[in-house]
Amino acid sequence: MTSSPALQPVCCAAPAHHRPLRRLTARGRDETHRGVSSLEHFFDLCFIVAIAQAGAQLVHAVVGGHTGEGILDYLMIFFAIWWAWMNFTWFASAYDNDDVLYRVVTLIQIAGVLVLTAGVSRAFEEHAYLVVILGYVIMRLAMTAQWLRVARSSRGPERTMALRYAIGLCQVGWLGLLALPEAGRPWVFLVMGLLEMAVPLYAERAHPTPWHPRHIAERYGLLTLIVLGETIAAATVAVKSGIDEHKALGGLLPIVAGGLLIIFAAWWVYFAVPIHGHLRSSRQPFLWGYGHYLIFVSGAAIGAGLEVTVEQALGRTHLSALSASAAVTLPTALFLLTAWALHSRFYKVGIAQQSVLPATALLVVVCTFLGRWAVLAAGLVAALAVAAGVMLTALGASPERGRSEEGDAVPLEGRCTGAATGAGRAGRR
Repeated sequence: MTSSPALQPVCCAAPAHHRPLRRLTARGRDETHRGVSSLEHFFDLCFIVAIAQAGAQLVHAVVGGHTGEGILDYLMIFFAIWWAWMNFTWFASAYDNDDVLYRVVTLIQIAGVLVLTAGVSRAFEEHAYLVVILGYVIMRLAMTAQWLRVARSSRGPERTMALRYAIGLCQVGWLGLLALPEAGRPWVFLVMGLLEMAVPLYAERAHPTPWHPRHIAERYGLLTLIVLGETIAAATVAVKSGIDEHKALGGLLPIVAGGLLIIFAAWWVYFAVPIHGHLRSSRQPFLWGYGHYLIFVSGAAIGAGLEVTVEQALGRTHLSALSASAAVTLPTALFLLTAWALHSRFYKVGIAQQSVLPATALLVVVCTFLGRWAVLAAGLVAALAVAAGVMLTALGASPERGRSEEGDAVPLEGRCTGAATGAGRAGRR
């Protein structure tokens, strides 16, 4: 009787990448199939509630006649939401090891987001920021714990960088907002915001974090989709409210049609080019990342503006048609202009292609003065801009222009500096 082969013992030690606790070390920037994890998707989805709350409170403030005050509160609250999201996003792109402790700390950050969201209404209505700041502190302390893990797992310049991030979180200054008189809070907030944004610039002088260009571009794109989706949801709820009250639908149809055209055009413009190619070759990733504050805040404000125009059309507010229209056209123009500055201009060839979005932003602002037709006119202008971009790209395309190694368009600066290989289609829409 032949002896059977000896059975392999059951694995007594999990592989390093399956262990519940692992060293938090840098990931490779050249990973070929780096995608967004389910935890990152979950993290982004939890921000929907915070963004929706901020937008809803902005609508209440504007409809109630407190436009300036409401916009200021909205910008400050949105900064807290955006900054917490951005810090996690860039950290996860460089150091996500998906072990148990990393997941738990990330869930604590999500809990901080929910606490912050719970305090948004009081911040707008009573200027009471205790709950908002408490949620923000929870998120930031969790982020500090992550950076301390990196410092423990690294040496040399990388460890210095991690410690700078951990120590450079300006918690004391934010807590000081609670003790300041209301009139001085915006100025202190401005100073604290600038100090916060200076921390990455200071920390990465010692050692740059190995974030992944394609991963970062996808993460920013996902939050942009969330913002635009929330805009559609907010506008839909407003229109449904008007229809349920048996108001005349004729006054709402131009707003609905124009709003959809604006949102569709915003999506088209933002996702027209593969921006990770620019991130790979650009020397200013911080400027690109920071500039998205304007993308996100204006995209969410479009939805709030559409709600305001619906309220004005239904006679629920004393706002003029001009003011209600501006609530849509101004954030739309800001979104288009910022998308051009951060994305499109790197892929455009010639004055005609470069001028489409800036000219569109100007025309959208002009539409403000068209009264009840302002939103529809702005939507038509945005749609025509997309059509013009497609046509100009088709006319400027030539068979000689190749593709990059990954099949993506290569930004102009990449062609000039050789940071990316091959030549891409410019301004592809």
